[in-house]
Amino acid sequence: MSDAVRETPAAGAHSPVLQRLSTLDRFLPVWIGVAMVAGLLLGRLVDGLDDALASVEIGSVSLPIAIGLLVMMYPVLAKVRYNELGHVTSDRRLLATSIALNWVLGPALMFALAWLLLPDLPEYRTGLIIVGLARCIAMVLIWNDLACGDREAAAILVAINAVFQILAFAVLGYFYLQVLPGWLGLDQTDLDVSMWGIAKSVLVFLGIPLAAGFLTRTLGERAKGRDWYETTLLPRIGPWALYGLLFTIVLLFALQGDTITNQPLDVVRIAVPLLVYFALMWGGSMLLTRALGFDYQRATAVSFTAAGNNFELAIAVAIGVFGVASGQALAGVVGPLIEVPVLVGLVYVSLWARKFFPESATTQPNTRPSSTDPSGAPR
Repeated sequence: MSDAVRETPAAGAHSPVLQRLSTLDRFLPVWIGVAMVAGLLLGRLVDGLDDALASVEIGSVSLPIAIGLLVMMYPVLAKVRYNELGHVTSDRRLLATSIALNWVLGPALMFALAWLLLPDLPEYRTGLIIVGLARCIAMVLIWNDLACGDREAAAILVAINAVFQILAFAVLGYFYLQVLPGWLGLDQTDLDVSMWGIAKSVLVFLGIPLAAGFLTRTLGERAKGRDWYETTLLPRIGPWALYGLLFTIVLLFALQGDTITNQPLDVVRIAVPLLVYFALMWGGSMLLTRALGFDYQRATAVSFTAAGNNFELAIAVAIGVFGVASGQALAGVVGPLIEVPVLVGLVYVSLWARKFFPESATTQPNTRPSSTDPSGAPR
């Protein structure tokens, strides 16, 4: 989540994947685990923590948690290259494939897995459905870069996902949480979600940092240029996404301590559909793009974009709609704990599968040495 991929002339694209991750990103599961333990201890040691957090609220979210969520989201959105949106019409097949995978297949697959594997755990099931709706706009650029994918294509797809999340998240959330289960005759007696409730959380926890991120990039590039912005400013603000995430996890686990310690296997059950989801989305996307004749670089960009999720947004929406002590919020937190090691493994699989794809006739992304963050600092 620091979004730094180290690449040197001596190492380049052929260096081991883990060595090319920054220290913060390489040990992300460790940091999350430490934050979880710290939160459990904090909840045990500090009496009345929940009342203290609830004393000052923004809407239904306590002020400290709201600050953590906004800090978590802002660096992610400051890294999106919004001006790349103008180039997307140059490859409509790439755009159509990515939209279909991200906004049709991905949410539907997570919906199916959540209901199949968590039929008796409605809060966690709902949390996973929210995760499936939060399409990746961030860390995908790290995985794409490590796998030698097309950087510019990935940047365009990330920008498209950011726009779609503002326009479609609330509608799709209401559809998958309320409308579709009703059509299928599934039991939703324990869930009452309004479209406005979802939209309000998206507008606050995505809209505010999106506006701030857009202005930061626009004004920063205008003042000192893209090179300065992406090699000097972004590396300074990038780690704050991790700090905000860890701060939120500490508070969440402090409030959920009893639930977690009394039912530790629930975390394992949440992890299972996530593992299946990552494997099916990435593998299916690679097979589809190969069948469509994509070169390796673009196939990789599409596949990692489809497989990744924006857990920051999922956590923010779950907390905003259901509360920080909800099972929906816990399901969102388990996400990055599983995603990082799984997608690092898929980078290795992708590099092995490269021999089955045609190479780009014009460019060889990520094979040239660079002294800067090869993802252009966006995640």
